This record gives sequence, C-alpha cells and structure tokens, in this order.
Amino acid sequence: MAAAEATILDLDLSDERAGLVLEDIERLERVIFPEHASPARCLRDELKRRNSGLIYLPSSAAGEEVVGYAVYTCNTSLCATIIELAGEQHIHVHSSQSPGVNDSAEWIRARNCNFVVAVRESCRRQGHGDALLRAAVERCRGRRVQRVILHVDPARAAAVALYRKAGFQVDATIEGFYAPQRDAYRKFMDLQ
Repeated sequence: MAAAEATILDLDLSDERAGLVLEDIERLERVIFPEHASPARCLRDELKRRNSGLIYLPSSAAGEEVVGYAVYTCNTSLCATIIELAGEQHIHVHSSQSPGVNDSAEWIRARNCNFVVAVRESCRRQGHGDALLRAAVERCRGRRVQRVILHVDPARAAAVALYRKAGFQVDATIEGFYAPQRDAYRKFMDLQ
C-alpha cells in the first residue's frame, strides 16, 4: 500500500479492533527494539492518559494490523521532541516553560514522555514514515505545541533527509546522546 493511498487512523481503545492493533504493535516493537525493554509494556497505560494518543496506518496483509504507528503524549507541552533511534523515528514530548532549543540533553531526557513513530521494515521507503511524521506534527500543532525538537543519528542519512524535507533545522550536535561514540543532531521546527 503506497502512503498516498493510506489512511492514518486514530486508535480508539473502546473499538473492538484496538486489542489486535496493540498486539501487532507489541510484536513490531520486539523486532524493532530487541536490545531495549519494549515500550509496549507501558503502552496501554500511556494511552489512558488524557493527552495521549496512537495513530496508525492499517495493513491489508494477512496477520498484520499495522504498517506503521505513532504514539504521542503532549500533556500541557509547549515543546515536543522527536528522536530517531535504531533506524526508526522515536518522538519524545516534554513540558517546557521556555521552549528554547538550547536546553541540555540531560534536561530533555529527564522531562520527556515517549512518542514513537515506527514503520514495519517490509513497508519502508514507501512514504509511510513521512506520512506518520506529518500526522504526528499535526497532532502536536492541534494541541498547541509551539516547537517540535527532534534528535537524529547523523549516520542515518534517510532520516536526516526526511527531517530536512519536513522543515527541521539543525540546532546542535549532542555528543554521546544514543550511546558513547553515538551522537545525535538536535533539530527543531517551530509550529506557531
């Protein structure tokens, strides 16, 4: 399914298919994040929060519910952070009284909430990541987030290009952000 043909849906936890969608996302996360504890363990609790949501691209393939998804939590945020990790886009949203991009990486890590965007490996390079990224940014805009900040591994050329195309600007390089010897570009886009 090409991204232009896809419809991004908001997950309604009361919908009868919600359980199947969440189970498929949990399976995806075990593949995408094998070295990390799966964020899916907390996903259901996270989605019960007032300003949390999950958007996804439904799959037409047998046995698959999801092509890709984004989980977001805005709280009363003025600032949202998108982090690219392990070949996937991961979005963290954090509160900030002053949404400047010069905050330290430690501050960002200490004051963020998970917001993950990921696409099934067999469905990549079809525009799905771009569609989910744009939809996630629009969800942030709808919640009056003023600035989206993302972190991306400079070695991930496709992700760097995607963010540049979407309008993100480089603010700084954060040394050792992902791991020792694995830095990140910090980029931002003002929404208002």
